[in-house]
Amino acid sequence: MTGSKQNDNTALLLRIKDGDKNALETLISQNMGLVKNIARRFIGRGTDYEDLVQIGIIGMIKAARSFDFTYDTAFSTYAVPLITGEIRRFLRDDGPVKISRTVKKQGAQIMKARESFVGIHGREPHISELEELTGIPSNEIVYSMEAVSAVYSLSEPISTDPNAPTFESSIADENCTFDKITDKIALAEAIRKLPPLWREIITLRYFSDLSQYETGKRLGLTQVKISREEQKILQTLKKSLCS
Repeated sequence: MTGSKQNDNTALLLRIKDGDKNALETLISQNMGLVKNIARRFIGRGTDYEDLVQIGIIGMIKAARSFDFTYDTAFSTYAVPLITGEIRRFLRDDGPVKISRTVKKQGAQIMKARESFVGIHGREPHISELEELTGIPSNEIVYSMEAVSAVYSLSEPISTDPNAPTFESSIADENCTFDKITDKIALAEAIRKLPPLWREIITLRYFSDLSQYETGKRLGLTQVKISREEQKILQTLKKSLCS
């Protein structure tokens, strides 16, 4: 994005914050190419391209109205995951694959159990612990938690490590092509959905460049455990990015 385009967006976003509907329409018009590029990535999933664009516009409107200038990031960078997420939710909830009320109810039950566990133990529960608390199979727990997952800020660290990078810092620089940018944003989103322990392992192994032994020592786990968890993490990320 050029400096001029970014400045134009900033001026429009300020007017939108003041309730200027014309500014919102102008912002959408000027950034329609972004929405269309994202919509093209979902062609062939049972929904017409034009419908995908319209759903993407809803995501852009949400991005415009929720944009926080303290993020110190370009509007397009902030808007991409919201546009993508809106289209994905539509395909998930209203497209060929629907999320049932039962799954959403399970998700609420799991989140309640999680909050109770954190309050008692002061840490995030493992999937196996949630399975024991709720009686819900581990594979259903992962699926249900995805259905009720919250939106995270791009400025939030990917783990609790003091030196952990933010989701935004792992996205892209201005020299990347659009496809590379969206791929990296998809990766950041996939990492965000990992369990806390797995995010800690990703941070230490791939951002702090620690060995499996050093990572295990930092987390109080064996090297063998780290190796096994790392294999699971990579399989999970691959499945998430290819779905």
